[in-house]
Amino acid sequence: MPLRGVRQPGVAVGSVSQPRLDSAAAAAALSSHPVLGPMVRFAGPPELPDPALDHFAMLLRSITFQQLAGKAAATIHGRVIQALGGAATPGAVLAAPEDALRGAGLSANKLAAIRDLAGKAADGAIGLDDIDDAGDEEVIVRLTRVRGIGVWTAQMFLMFQLQRPDVWPTGDLGVRTGWAKLHGDTEPPSAKELDLLGHGFRPWRTAVAWYCYRAVDVGVPE
Repeated sequence: MPLRGVRQPGVAVGSVSQPRLDSAAAAAALSSHPVLGPMVRFAGPPELPDPALDHFAMLLRSITFQQLAGKAAATIHGRVIQALGGAATPGAVLAAPEDALRGAGLSANKLAAIRDLAGKAADGAIGLDDIDDAGDEEVIVRLTRVRGIGVWTAQMFLMFQLQRPDVWPTGDLGVRTGWAKLHGDTEPPSAKELDLLGHGFRPWRTAVAWYCYRAVDVGVPE
C-alpha cells in the first residue's frame, strides 16, 4: 500500500543541505501500513548509529571488507590501519609501502582500489569535502569513479554514513529477502521488481530497507 502525500520535513526549497533520516518520523509514516506496520511496532524506529569514521576512512574500510567474513575482514582492516601508522588518510595510503599493505592482507585488487580511492580523494576527483551537500545520485556518480566501488557500496555509504532518508538498494539480497519475509512470499523479488515495489514508499525507503534487514535478522512478528 503506497504512502501518498508524505513529505520529508525540514528541507527548505532551494537549499543545498541534504536531509538525514528522521527515524521517529519514518516510523510514524510507516506504522499504518498493513504489512510494515506490525514490523514497525515490533522493531521500533530505525536505528542508524552516528558514523564512527570520517568519509575517507569509511570508504577504505568498505573496500577492505568486500567479499570477506566479518572477523577476517576486521582483522585485515586493523592490520591495514597499523600499516598506515594509525592514520586512515589519503596521504598515508599513498605514502605506505606496497609490501606493508600487501603484508597486512590486502589482495592486489584491493590495494589498487584503496590507492585509487586515496588518489581521487587527494586530488578532489570525488569531492569528499562537500559530498554531504551532494544529492544521492551525485554521490553515487562520484563514488563509483573509484576502482572497486560499485553502486551497492555507494548506496551503503548513503544509508549508513550520510544517513539519507530515501535510499533503496534493490540489488541487496538482504533487502530483497526481507521484503519476501515481510510479505509472506516464497521467493524474493528481482532487483527490477523491487525497484517498482518501492516507489510508493518514498521518501522513507531507507527505513523500509532497514525493516527488511530486521526481518531477516530477527524474523517477522506473528
